[in-house]
Amino acid sequence: MGQNSVRGEGTRRRVPHARELGWDDSLYGEGGGQGAGGRRSRTGRQAGPGGGPADGGDGGHKAGRPRSGPQRHGKRGKRRILRWVASVLSLLILGTAGAGYLYYERLNSKLKKDDLTLGDKMPEHQANSAGQTPLNILLIGSDARDSKENQQLGGAKSTFGGQPLADVQMLLHLSADRSNISVISMPRDTVVKIPECKDPDTDKTYAATGWTLTNESLGRGGPGCTVATWYALTGITIDHFMMIDFAGVVSMADAIGGVPVCVEKNVYSRNSTGQGSGLKLEAGTHPVKGEQALQWLRTRYGFGDGTDLARTRAQHMYMNSMVRELRRNTKLTDPNKLRKLAEAAIGALTVDKGINSVRQLFDLGEELKSVPTARITMTTMPNFYSERPGFAGKVEPQPGDAEQLFRMVREDIPLDGKAPKKKPAATPAVSQDPAATPGEIAVMVQNGTGGDGRFAEKGRATAVAGILSAKGFTQARADATTNPQEKTVIRFSNAELEGDAQAVAKSLGIPLTSVKKSTDVTGISLIVGADWRQGDAYPKSAVQGDNKTPESANALKGDNDEACMPVQPGFSW
Repeated sequence: MGQNSVRGEGTRRRVPHARELGWDDSLYGEGGGQGAGGRRSRTGRQAGPGGGPADGGDGGHKAGRPRSGPQRHGKRGKRRILRWVASVLSLLILGTAGAGYLYYERLNSKLKKDDLTLGDKMPEHQANSAGQTPLNILLIGSDARDSKENQQLGGAKSTFGGQPLADVQMLLHLSADRSNISVISMPRDTVVKIPECKDPDTDKTYAATGWTLTNESLGRGGPGCTVATWYALTGITIDHFMMIDFAGVVSMADAIGGVPVCVEKNVYSRNSTGQGSGLKLEAGTHPVKGEQALQWLRTRYGFGDGTDLARTRAQHMYMNSMVRELRRNTKLTDPNKLRKLAEAAIGALTVDKGINSVRQLFDLGEELKSVPTARITMTTMPNFYSERPGFAGKVEPQPGDAEQLFRMVREDIPLDGKAPKKKPAATPAVSQDPAATPGEIAVMVQNGTGGDGRFAEKGRATAVAGILSAKGFTQARADATTNPQEKTVIRFSNAELEGDAQAVAKSLGIPLTSVKKSTDVTGISLIVGADWRQGDAYPKSAVQGDNKTPESANALKGDNDEACMPVQPGFSW
């Protein structure tokens, strides 16, 4: 992509005083620098948290530590710094935001911005009974090698200056009541359809794709296309995105003195043809920092089964460990280290235009401060190996389980299983009117899979009508009319058809609570909702009351400090 830049506002802003922000004055040994707006480079785009490409470069976190004058308030000042570290630096991705107030204008000038989405507009969140709304942030890691620093950290020279790939994608969901955080990682090799995206800088329009890999979305106009791809697949409203230079993990890990990681055996990530990150560790737990931390995040060959799925697991372990380390690491009470941490992080970040200042980054950090590590849950999108021609070894969202995970985030249901228990809905009585034989029951099937705001799944009504026909309902017909519904529903027009409608539901595994009498239909209509976009059987996870995180999501809790990566056979020494 051509190199373009955009200037910031270029206006002179007043630096907030320490007392206005609730900070100790001792943190302000030097006045805030005066910066004018900011520039952003679109070449290669910044990478996201958690690493960049597998064995070709995974994005990391870039950070530094803020500087300040001498502390003048003794223990009280130290306590305030520790409190700040515990809250604002509590999370790997967003934790460095608050440090920017030491040099407010200077850091504002470094903050790079881009459009939130290049696809369809996303709906606003629905508030809960307390008037609260959740917060969803897409974390993107690019394999871009657009700088000397990134090029020195690995990757073939042929990739230098090429189109960036979104090789790390994680959706961070902060619950409406701010009690828990859920993270969903999507493997970089997930087979998806990318919607139409228009590059805001060049006005180039990228047509919607057929089946392709999700990591290609970043090169189709920028991070806003990655956001649009996530929304099209999951139906989850995304509020912000953050990308960060993959070289930044070096300075971040150095700043906090290393992040403890564990391997079950000695590991060396290098095969006979030279592929691998180069990570070399003895069995057990060791702190990694600098380039070794980046190697951990990039390692595919040597972990688990040698796939991107194992690498994602290692990234989750690293992120959880860094969260714990940041919360207990007293080394970060040094104002000079905090200043450097903040400057490096802000310099590496690219955010959406909804985050227009460092102060808003600070506010995001404040929203995360009360979430304990025990209520942070890392997951991987449930998937299966694709059988599509040309995509051997790639993965697709697993029908049922993947939608279950997406639905739980859409409905703000915690992935740690600690959601308030709801009273089960009363089960409707089975109709006393005996059902006709399947071949005598006429059913009109409509496509309602666009009911969650995503594109409707093409041909879904025809597919489900075929499933019914195979079960003996030979009078099932597909209706070309789309009828968006979030959940699958069967409607019947009069009491005499209730038994027939329930028979249709039972044949497909649809709960009887979804069978309803309606004056809007004639006969029996089956509207296939967004909860059943794929598969021949109605997903068990969509049945009302099933709000468990699928085992296939491979959940990892933030307070699990005993997790250890298995080593792939042939990569031990």
